[in-house]
Parts: sequence; C-alpha cells; structure tokens
Amino acid sequence: MRVDILTLFPEMLNGPFSSSILKRAQERGLLEINLVNIRDYSPNKHHTVDDTPYGGGAGMVMSPEPLFGAVEQVARELGFMPGVVLMSPQGRPFGQALAAQLSREKNLIIICGHYEGVDERVRETLVTDEISIGDYILTGGELPAAVLVDAVARLIPGVLGEAASAEEESFTTGLLEYPHYTRPREYRGQEVPEILLSGHHEEIRKWRRRQSLLRTLERRPELLGQSELTGGDKKFLSGIRGILTGLDLS
Repeated sequence: MRVDILTLFPEMLNGPFSSSILKRAQERGLLEINLVNIRDYSPNKHHTVDDTPYGGGAGMVMSPEPLFGAVEQVARELGFMPGVVLMSPQGRPFGQALAAQLSREKNLIIICGHYEGVDERVRETLVTDEISIGDYILTGGELPAAVLVDAVARLIPGVLGEAASAEEESFTTGLLEYPHYTRPREYRGQEVPEILLSGHHEEIRKWRRRQSLLRTLERRPELLGQSELTGGDKKFLSGIRGILTGLDLS
C-alpha cells in the first residue's frame, strides 16, 4: 500500500513512521509512505499556502493552488487519481470498520488541513472522503493522519506477525478485548487466573469471551447494542442482575 500525505509540516510525521511496526512494514515493502510538502507547490516565490477568507472572518484559509498541484502531481506519478482523504473535524468518524475498509486500498492520498480549513473547491473537486478521529479540534491534520495510517497499516496482510492478533483486538468483534497475562505466574500477590493455565482451549475461549462481554458492559456498554451477540452471550449478560437496566440486547 502506498500512502501520500500532503502536509505543511512533514517533520512532524518522521518520528511516528520511522520506528516499530510501521518501520518494519516499510522495510518489507508492505507499506510505502511519502510525505509531500504542500509548500513546494505554492505558485509564488514566498511559498505561501494560505490567504484571508472572502467575506471576512478570523483566521486564514488554505489556498487551492498548492493542494491541487500536489494532488495532481501524485496522480501523475501513479498514472491515475486515487482516493483523496481530508482529515477534518467535519468528516465521518474514524473507527475499526473504516480502518479495515481503507486497508484494502492500494493507494491513498491524505490531506492534512490547517488554519481555518481548506478552500471549498478542494473539497468539491479533489476530496473523495473526509474523516475525523474525534469531536475535538487539533492544530492540524498531521496527528490525525498518523493515527489513521497506523490503524490502517496494521491491518494490511503481513504487517502484523499473526493475523489473529488483529482479529481478536478491541472493536474488531464489536467488543472490548479480554484481559491478557504473561509470566510471572504470581506478581506482587496477584496471580494469573487458573483457567488460563488449564490447557483446556475451549474453556479458555469461553472465559475470554465472557471477560470481553464484562469489560464492554463495564466500560463501553453502548457497544453491546452494536455487536453481534449469540444466544449464549445474551444469557450470560442477563444473569448479571441489576447491571443491564435499560440495555436493549434484542
């Protein structure tokens, strides 16, 4: 997968993409990340990329010329126009399902917005999707872009050591993930649950499923209404008296 990130501050993204899993994915040829400096496509000698908004108002607006120039240059290199994502608080919420959808793309362009936003003609002509990582405002789109790339890249086949690692994580099944334990067996008076030492794989699977249900109920109960619960799941949850008041599991 090739991701071209259009940014005013490429130095902000060097760190997140040059270590750990994302670094190894690039070394193995599974992921290519290109940081494109929007200022390089400014049409004037001062490399300005913003201007005052028509109609007045506070702040500055990113000009269309540098963004069109950068996107079209990437498209020329590829030989076609890929999907163009604008990181924006106005975009649709980013989640695991959307990350999985994007991980199936071969090419992606991400625009990191700044100031008061981008000229609307960029949205209307270039952008195919607007994505938000949360209902809050950041200084720019670089950190959201890094979050998106991290979440998407780890779902590309081969990036993680085991496919099961991604399949069993929180939100992949609609539930929060079950607790994990490793050596030592006892630490500061706390012991690993006996079931995990039993070697009974089916009982361990049941325990983990119930722990996921309990953890989701405790921390993110709204997710239960969005998850595919089995009859056994519903029966287990229904046995927890007084906790499920008002929760629709139908």
